[in-house]
Amino acid sequence: MKSFIIDRFEGRWAVIEYGDDVFNLPKEVLPEGSKEGDVLDIDIKVDEEATRARKQRIQRMADQLFEEG
Repeated sequence: MKSFIIDRFEGRWAVIEYGDDVFNLPKEVLPEGSKEGDVLDIDIKVDEEATRARKQRIQRMADQLFEEG
C-alpha cells in the first residue's frame, strides 16, 4: 500500500510523496508538529451536507444569471 509521506516544506506548502506522485498541501491542513519524513494517515470522506449546500448555492447563482439575461 502506498503511503503519504511529507518530503519537505516549501514556504506555506508541504511537499507530499504518494508513490511516484508528488503534490503540495497547505501546511495548515497537516497535524500540528508534522515534520519531514512523517507518514500521514489520511481519512478522506465526502461531506454530504456541505456538498448539498454548495450545489444549491450554485443553482441559485445560475438561476439568477439566466433570469437577468
